[in-house]
Amino acid sequence: MPMFQPSKRDMVGGYEGGGDGQILDLDTAVKDGVLGGGVGVGVGVVGGMACEKLDLGKMIEELDLSEVPSVFICPISLEAMQDPVTLCTGQTYERSNILKWFNLGHLTCPTTMQELWDDSVTPNTTLYRLIYTWFSQKYLLMKKRSEDVQGRASELLDTLKKVKGQARVMALKELHQVVAAHATARKTLLDEGGVSVMSSLLGPFTSHAVGSEVIGILVCLTLDSDSKKNLMQPAKVSLMVDILNEGSIETKINCTRLIESLIDDKDLRSELISSHSLLVGLMRLVKDKRHTNGICPGLSLLRAICSHKEIRHLLVSIGAVSQLVELLSALEPDCLELALSILDSLASIPEGRLALKNCSNTIPIMVKLLMRISENCTQYALSILWSVCKLAPEECSSVAVDAGLAAKLLLVIQSGCNPLLKQQSAELLKLCSLNYSDTIFISNCHFAAAEMTYEEGGNRVKEGDRWQTVQVGVILFSSYPFVVEFEDKTSNVYYSLKSLAELQNKEKAKPIIAFTE
Repeated sequence: MPMFQPSKRDMVGGYEGGGDGQILDLDTAVKDGVLGGGVGVGVGVVGGMACEKLDLGKMIEELDLSEVPSVFICPISLEAMQDPVTLCTGQTYERSNILKWFNLGHLTCPTTMQELWDDSVTPNTTLYRLIYTWFSQKYLLMKKRSEDVQGRASELLDTLKKVKGQARVMALKELHQVVAAHATARKTLLDEGGVSVMSSLLGPFTSHAVGSEVIGILVCLTLDSDSKKNLMQPAKVSLMVDILNEGSIETKINCTRLIESLIDDKDLRSELISSHSLLVGLMRLVKDKRHTNGICPGLSLLRAICSHKEIRHLLVSIGAVSQLVELLSALEPDCLELALSILDSLASIPEGRLALKNCSNTIPIMVKLLMRISENCTQYALSILWSVCKLAPEECSSVAVDAGLAAKLLLVIQSGCNPLLKQQSAELLKLCSLNYSDTIFISNCHFAAAEMTYEEGGNRVKEGDRWQTVQVGVILFSSYPFVVEFEDKTSNVYYSLKSLAELQNKEKAKPIIAFTE
């Protein structure tokens, strides 16, 4: 249960349903009889409806309110008190919390830090009654509203079975609002066969006004496998795709999420979603700069359907590769990982690799993303770079090394990331080195000072240093393993590389390589 935040006033707000909006403090509450007589400790009343004694703890938990009168809150736990007790200092706490305080050996008041001349606690029955009354009224009101919502959802469901035209649209709009706002309404819809009713309204002759509301309702529900199979009929999927291409941004997002929830079935036939129109609609959604809230849902569905080879071919054919690459620089981290995952999937087919190679920004962007966002992003970027460089080693290796790939790969190798990433980095470093002379390749192995810092013998190499070096590590270069070790910060020269075989006979030899700008 989350911590309660004190309300903006230290008084108890007027009870909902009272109508007068008055503010009650403790004295007023007692004087006006709120805590006794008509509303006792054991009874709560809402709109004349009485109930038997309710459990205070249960009410607090189910209401889960974020704002509660500060006088109800224990200063120790910052949660509503269920058994308030008062110390000799006049401060009130939850009984269990103050007893724990005492058990820790403290003989002071936690709030004032005064020493206690009497460690006994006195039940604050007045405050308890006020807390109980306040929560019971809130609780009973919530229950009444819940019953009203369930009844209204049931009524609307019955109405939809009878009406057509504009009356159907209006009923669907109201049901959509109720279902989106209330879990009890969603449960009622599921229990009373609402999914079947919604599914029956989707078909080749369904208007977009009806279809948009039905899809909005369905996306709020937890669908079972039978319901998903029924909704995956070609005519229904076709309608969802049409609405995806022509609806409002909210409707497009709902269509995207509904389709994604339907395609998790292992028996799904790829031809049902191998739609040129679906892919075009999704690409429009992820490129929409005015409505960025649609980017992640669109990318999420694209990643899900990329598991089908036919769809990967279709995506490449509509130019999705270059469009996604151009999007990368502006994406938030969660969306970026989705986009890289899609591009990595497209790189698994020859057409996708060729499209990535032919996009001029692919290599520079992938190099930039290495070790920048997350290990997953690094893994995807590295995999894409490997696919592209393997396709045209001489051409692509040159572009990659010029973009700073060698330094980034050395950083991956020295990092604490997945060993498989380190191995792939070493292999890519080797592939690039085969297409460069040693001198040119080494001169391109520089670290961008604005991006990287690391420890050297307890001294941090800071941003802006003209040159930087690498700590001890083993890399692959021209098929030979070499030791790379920092030795001298004052010199700005290249040191010749020496193989491990040469070092075995020189116990104290310290071959190094300095990477300069």
